[in-house]
Amino acid sequence: MTESIKSIEIGKKAPDVKLPASNGETVKLSDFRGRKVILFFYPKDQTPTCTQEACEFRDAHSAFEEADTVLIGISPDPVKSHLRFIEKQGLPYLLLADEKLKAANAYGVWQEKQLYGRKYMGIVRSTFLIDKKGKLAKEWRNVKLKGHIEAVLEAAKATK
Repeated sequence: MTESIKSIEIGKKAPDVKLPASNGETVKLSDFRGRKVILFFYPKDQTPTCTQEACEFRDAHSAFEEADTVLIGISPDPVKSHLRFIEKQGLPYLLLADEKLKAANAYGVWQEKQLYGRKYMGIVRSTFLIDKKGKLAKEWRNVKLKGHIEAVLEAAKATK
């Protein structure tokens, strides 16, 4: 697997990409200025690990709200797919459709991956915490789910 070239840095302004959202609007990060934002990139709606991650964020949603933090999921799936995913899993937060990979490239999560010896391009599961001023406060790349949501929530609570 190749290392990504990081396109963003802790303490610097996070990329403000505009994407179609599951609420029918076009959303950009700056729309949430004044609140903390968790952006979590995942490969595909309705797949086992992505569903587990989405549901763990769903189950912690109220705790993130209490920490004045907005949750936003992003994948290359179209809005239609996101709507089915939200309905089936009862997800209470926005999902953004990054079909042209604008956000994935801006955040450096579209990378070469390998599965059973086959190389292909895909989303590397990653989470970003954006502070109230729109700057990157923390990042988690190549995420493994065990303990991840708890770590993200603690970081959100600790961030101003």
